[in-house]
Amino acid sequence: MTRPVHGGNLAWAAGLAGCNPNELIDFSASISPLGPPLSVREAGRADFLSVMAYPDPAYGELREAIARHHHMDLSFILPGNGAAELLNWAARDLAGLSRCFCLSPGFSDYNRALQAVDGQLTPVALFNEAGEYNNDWEALLESNLDNCGLLLNNPHNPTGALFSKKRVRSLLSKFALVVVDEAFMDFLPADYEQSVIDWVSESATLVVIRSLTKFYSMPGLRLGYAIAHPNRLARWQQWRDAWPVNTLAATAGIAALKDGSFQQKTWQWLSSENDFLYQRLQTFPQLKPLPSCVNFFLVRSAVSATDLQVQLLQQYRIYIRDCVSFSGLGDHYFRVAIKSREDNQRLLTALADVLPTMTEVGCAS
Repeated sequence: MTRPVHGGNLAWAAGLAGCNPNELIDFSASISPLGPPLSVREAGRADFLSVMAYPDPAYGELREAIARHHHMDLSFILPGNGAAELLNWAARDLAGLSRCFCLSPGFSDYNRALQAVDGQLTPVALFNEAGEYNNDWEALLESNLDNCGLLLNNPHNPTGALFSKKRVRSLLSKFALVVVDEAFMDFLPADYEQSVIDWVSESATLVVIRSLTKFYSMPGLRLGYAIAHPNRLARWQQWRDAWPVNTLAATAGIAALKDGSFQQKTWQWLSSENDFLYQRLQTFPQLKPLPSCVNFFLVRSAVSATDLQVQLLQQYRIYIRDCVSFSGLGDHYFRVAIKSREDNQRLLTALADVLPTMTEVGCAS
């Protein structure tokens, strides 16, 4: 089977491991291990027979739940079949500009979405040739940005870096369109998150895209939403299917957004496990994890990341994410999700067994 572009391809990983997909411990997809919340499961069971009717094409109840969650008018909200679907429409707008800048490394779907509409991304490097993080990446932007777009992932995938609202604010006036993918912003408590959603109502050139599947652990339902000026969303609506979100996904989204206790539980889990896994990954001389504010770590590796991936699958049925599909990273990096303490410890035990047997192919410092 061809190496997958995305994490979470359990069929591919199980083929390498020689086991059933449900026997794998999946560190490749950055999904919370705590969900789906009980409230979501109960809502899905109670509302199951609603699948006998078509969804409300306006998704009024779901949009109202999202609007309440963000304290804004529902006319600025458009639910979608995962953040990926909404990125397609954002890419269509970005492709109409002179150029579209994007941080590199970055999510491979950005390039796919732009290329599908004859657009192209102009990369802005987050790492220098020595593999060191470039904190002043804005200095690499051109001085003349007339009629240009920016596609920004915040918190950033795959590095886990968080850009401040002040920093993003300084970029808005420079571009004709700024699209901020906040798929992982939910993992930050209100006191720490840096969402720019509250600026959308005053800026027609700002779009924010959110996911409801990573934080609430229901990627199979495919649910996200865009927040943008109503005129832009009306145009996007004309480009897509009449019912992009299925009934059960809409029901799950409404229940999830109301579940404040699950949100608190998730933030408490992440605070503890982020520190635990980061500190222990640092103890391996072959590895250099980058600090992360969310539920995954990008790790620079002195051994082949794809070889390590195969060894962990075949010996321990542990699936890590190689970074071959992330431009500028290649085989010196891998990404791991943060999971339960038990699973995190199993990963560490496996690494301690496998890494000493592997030949170094680069420098992790």
